[in-house]
Amino acid sequence: MARMSLGPRLELGQRQSLVMTPQLQQAIKLLQLSQIELATYVEGELERNPLLTELNGSAPSDAPEPEAPAPVEAMPSSDSATMLRDGNAALTDAPVAHDGEEYRDLGGDGSIWSGVGAGGGHGGEDWSDPLARLPDEDDSLVRHALRQISLEFTDSAERLIAARLADLLEPSGWLGADEAEAVRQALDVARAAFEAILARLRRMDPPGLFSRTLSECLGAQLADRDRLDPAMAALLDNLELLGRRDLAGLQRRCGVDAEDLTDMVAELRALDPKPGLKFDSADSATVIPDLFLRPARHPEQGEVWEIELNSDVLPKVLVDRRYATTLTRAARDKEAKEFLAERLQSANWLVKALDQRATTILKVAKEIVRQQEGFFRKGVSALRPLVLRDIAIAVEMHESTVSRVTSHKYMATPRGTFELKYFFTAAIPSRGGAESVSAESVRSRIRGLISAEPVSETLSDDRIVELLRGEGVDIARRTVAKYREAMRIPSSVQRRREKSIQMPVPAPIHMNGR
Repeated sequence: MARMSLGPRLELGQRQSLVMTPQLQQAIKLLQLSQIELATYVEGELERNPLLTELNGSAPSDAPEPEAPAPVEAMPSSDSATMLRDGNAALTDAPVAHDGEEYRDLGGDGSIWSGVGAGGGHGGEDWSDPLARLPDEDDSLVRHALRQISLEFTDSAERLIAARLADLLEPSGWLGADEAEAVRQALDVARAAFEAILARLRRMDPPGLFSRTLSECLGAQLADRDRLDPAMAALLDNLELLGRRDLAGLQRRCGVDAEDLTDMVAELRALDPKPGLKFDSADSATVIPDLFLRPARHPEQGEVWEIELNSDVLPKVLVDRRYATTLTRAARDKEAKEFLAERLQSANWLVKALDQRATTILKVAKEIVRQQEGFFRKGVSALRPLVLRDIAIAVEMHESTVSRVTSHKYMATPRGTFELKYFFTAAIPSRGGAESVSAESVRSRIRGLISAEPVSETLSDDRIVELLRGEGVDIARRTVAKYREAMRIPSSVQRRREKSIQMPVPAPIHMNGR
């Protein structure tokens, strides 16, 4: 038996490993940034790096001579590096006023409660007219409410309370119950008087503003239409039963028959649970596509798809080499030269990284279009099963890279604007050895079957399974139930109950209304 050596020994070996340099980590991070995040990042780099310049439709700075910056020779040579570092770090903290923000700072110290009881004045200004604090061009929800408050309330104390509440309006037009109570306590207002002011505010245009609950919001709109009778009031008091689709219970609570309940629910559905959104529509998030997909005619290949990046949202930065040369010649000490060299290297890297990011996004998107061409020609029914690995193999990238590229990236197509992640869907096996179908196409088919079911028949989940298997889709009942619930489609029992009283399926009403 061989003896084991327990002493120390040296061994030579080779192995490969991936070293994540800071620049590589930053390049990977750039891939997953959305448009807004990327714009913020590039803006920060432009502020930090004097050798970067933004191209805004003009010629690059290293072609024609730009307007000369302040002469570097005027700097003391010993402080040149320090001044280069600090020159781009100085930012002006200027307040931004929008949506009544100027009005919000009533106290001057950042608190909306400062100065309460100080005669309604602050800094010599007249607070009797809350509208005076808003810029004339502001047409927001707050200004709309304050304009009516100035006309509705003649008492200065009531007007101050109403103005404070207008300042707390949410984009939906609602008031937070806790915030409203904080106003009442801070201004030391009796509850009865406070509720009376709120009731007057809810009657303003559009009715339902300043509501704290869904019942208050809908009730104000019904009262404006002279439709808030006892039965309707009872329905508003039992909205949780409507959310559970307990129609029999609602009939008992409201004291009406099935036909009347149908009309009452239809009336509720015609109301606006978020009356303030029409004023803040400009602030709502709008999806701006990163890519455009258009059909085109090729002389040899026939009809093809053209895909291009949205140049309007791509950051356009260049290295200002002329300025870099000027600063390098002016640098006198080693520290300044090292700083300039580091900034130049960082600027070159950012330009290349942004170009590589755009190239990678375009490459992945082209492959997605190639593999999902059926969707763009025929619709969701032709959406193929697709996973990250399929694209990663085709474009010779890692799955994690493809995942980062497709996150928060949108493509405008003839069938609408979709996030690139939308085209990745799980596979559901088909019967008889046929090609698998995508889960999204199956969900679309389930929705279509239920929408087309006759009035006299309600498709159960088992029946839907039979129909899908007849079409070659091998799917389990629990999968159908899971997809149906994810699409917020009631069960066959609930749908049958609603049909029995000849009532259309009401759209889901969220109890918070926000």
